Amino acid sequence: MAVLLVAGTVLGVVRTRRHRPTLGQGERFGVDVSRHQGTVDWKRVVRDEIHFAYIKATEGGDFVDDHFAENWQRARDAGLERGAYHFFTLCRPGADQADNFLRTVPADASALPPAVDLELVGNCSARPPRDAVLGELHAFVGRVEAETGKKLVLYVLGDFEAEYGVLAALDRPLWVPSLLHRPEAAWQVWQVDAEAKVAGIEGSVDLDVMKDP
Repeated sequence: MAVLLVAGTVLGVVRTRRHRPTLGQGERFGVDVSRHQGTVDWKRVVRDEIHFAYIKATEGGDFVDDHFAENWQRARDAGLERGAYHFFTLCRPGADQADNFLRTVPADASALPPAVDLELVGNCSARPPRDAVLGELHAFVGRVEAETGKKLVLYVLGDFEAEYGVLAALDRPLWVPSLLHRPEAAWQVWQVDAEAKVAGIEGSVDLDVMKDP
């Protein structure tokens, strides 16, 4: 989705590792990934004290992340909790986007609740009125929740919230970006860092914390 350096060693390989906050009771570290992270060595990820992953599945009405199926299977094989997320576009009906997500993500009662990524950066150029956007978003959320039986988690960046006021219209668990500082708002998932270093992942990756419901 959309800082302190500490030298360390993991599995005998020297690398830089950004700050990881102290976890509270019932909290655990995770990552969120897409094709931009390339091929992930999920077994090494687990050994770096990562316990869950949110994996990009879809975007809009027809785009499927070409690393999703591999990441979905291999993260589970490595023993991680995993959930799928969808990037919501302003240029396609919510029902079409829900269909794209549901036909891509295998049904799995043990998976984490699905998540939807709401941000203007990387979105299409259209800026429909608030009522129209909220209507399409409700269509997406309703369809996905009916199929999965789980409440969606909302990741809402400030630009999208300023334009459309989603948080007042949808009461759902939140995935809150607050780089390096604990959020003041209530959260289910906290995005700690957008440029973290994790064993098994080339380059940088988003580091997250999840707490028990």
